[in-house]
Amino acid sequence: MRASVPLIFDLFSAAPKTQLEYDYDGPSMKTSVPGPRSQNVGAVNFFCNYEESRGNYLVDVDNNRMLDVYTQISSIPIGYNHPALLKLMANPNHLSTLVNRPALGILPPENFPDKLTESLLSVSPSGMTRVQTMACGSCSNENAYKAMFIWYRNKERGHNMPSDEDVSTCMINKAPGCPDLSILSFNGGFHGRTMGCLATTHSKAIHKLDVPSFDWPMAPFPRLQYPLEEFTRENAQEEARCLEETEDVIVKWRQKGNPVAGIVIEPIQAEGGDNHASPDFFKGLRNIARKHGCAFHVDEVQTGGGATGKYWAHEHWGMDDPADIVSFSKKLLTGGYYHKDELQPYRIFNTWMGDPSKNLLLAEVLNVIRRENLLEEVTRSGKALLNGLYDLQAQYPGILSRARGQGTFCAIDICDDATRNSILLKARDKGVLLGGCGDRSIRFRPALIFKEYHVHIFLNIFNDVLAEHK
Repeated sequence: MRASVPLIFDLFSAAPKTQLEYDYDGPSMKTSVPGPRSQNVGAVNFFCNYEESRGNYLVDVDNNRMLDVYTQISSIPIGYNHPALLKLMANPNHLSTLVNRPALGILPPENFPDKLTESLLSVSPSGMTRVQTMACGSCSNENAYKAMFIWYRNKERGHNMPSDEDVSTCMINKAPGCPDLSILSFNGGFHGRTMGCLATTHSKAIHKLDVPSFDWPMAPFPRLQYPLEEFTRENAQEEARCLEETEDVIVKWRQKGNPVAGIVIEPIQAEGGDNHASPDFFKGLRNIARKHGCAFHVDEVQTGGGATGKYWAHEHWGMDDPADIVSFSKKLLTGGYYHKDELQPYRIFNTWMGDPSKNLLLAEVLNVIRRENLLEEVTRSGKALLNGLYDLQAQYPGILSRARGQGTFCAIDICDDATRNSILLKARDKGVLLGGCGDRSIRFRPALIFKEYHVHIFLNIFNDVLAEHK
C-alpha cells in the first residue's frame, strides 16, 4: 500500500492542470508557524496578511504561504481575494451599501428585496419561500428557536393574540407568558454559543462550562461505522435505536410538563466530530416531528453553501418537505434562516438583522458558483480527497481510521488527541492549514475553488507528516 500516494501524485502529474489565475502554485514556508511576528498572541493562531492571500492560499505576517483546507472554520466560499469580488467592491455604485449600515427591520434600503431575490432567495431550500437575515450563525439559531416557540404557542392558542395573563406573567419570567417549552437537540451537536444555542450544544465542555442552561432534552445521534456501504445493517440498527429513543424523549418531556416545541439537528455534526447519518434517519426524524407537532429545524450553518456538492446538505436526503426552518451563515457570508410561511413571527427583531453589503457579495459569489460550475468541481475534488484519505488510512492503519465525507466536507479520525494535535501543527509548518473537530478528528473544509490538483498537493504533504509519526 505504500505506493498509493505516489501513484496519486503520478496521476495528478499526467492530468491537465488549469491553474487559477489568482491562485498561487503551492505553499511557501519561511518560518515555523506562528512566526516571529505572530509570537505571544494567546488564543490567536497567527496574524494574517489578507492583502497577499489569494485563492486557496492564506499568507501570514511572516510571509508564510499555506494551502488553506480549513478556510476560517468553513466560511470562505470562493477563496481569498477572488477577482469577481474585488471588481464588485471597486464599483463606486456600491459605496453607499458599504458605508451605511441600516436597521433592516425598520429602515431597509430600496434595493434590499431585489438583492435578497438575487442572493438568498435564489438558492432557497425546498418548500421555503421566506428568509430572515441575521448577523451570524449563533443569532440565526437563537432567533429561529424563538420563532419556533412563538409558532408553537400560537398553535396552542389557535390564534396569535396573547392573553392579559400572558402579557403580565412574561414580564416577571413566569408561565404562561414565559411557557415551559423546550428544544430537543442531539448528543454531539453544536449550534452556537448564545444562551439558547448553548443549551442545545453538546460537543465540548469548554463551550458550556460555568454558563447556566435550560432543562431541555437531548437525544442520541447515530454513531455509525465507516465505510457506510460495508456496515449497512449495523448502521440501520443504530439509527432505528436513536429514532426510537428520540420519540421516547419527546413523550417523556411532554409528560413532565415541558413539551418539545422544536427539534434542531445538523445534517452532518461538524464541530462534534463530523458525524454522519443516512437520509432514512433524517426522514424518520422529520416524520417524528410531524407526528408530535414539533417544528423541525435543520442547522446548515456549517454544511450550507456548497461544500457537500449541493447548496444544502439536506438536499442529499431527497425530500420535498425537509424542514420548517433552515438556518445558515459561514459560506453564505450573512446569517439568517429560511422558514415556512406559518413561522413568520413579527416579533423577531434586532438592530441590524444582517448586513446588506454581505447580500451584495453573496449575489456575486453565487454568480461565480454557477458560472464556474463549482458544485460539480466540489463533487470531483471531494471524490479525489476521500479516495486519497482511504489510501492513507490503509497505509497508516495505526494512525488513521474512519475516513468519511460528502463532497469536500470530509474528515478522518486520528489514533488519539495528542497525535491529532501534533499532526495539525506539523502540517501547518509544512504549509497546510487544517482544523480539528470532535475528540480526535481532523476536518477538511476547503473553499469551493479547491480543485483536484490542490487535493494532491495536500495529500503529498499530509503523507510526509504521517510518515514522521509512523
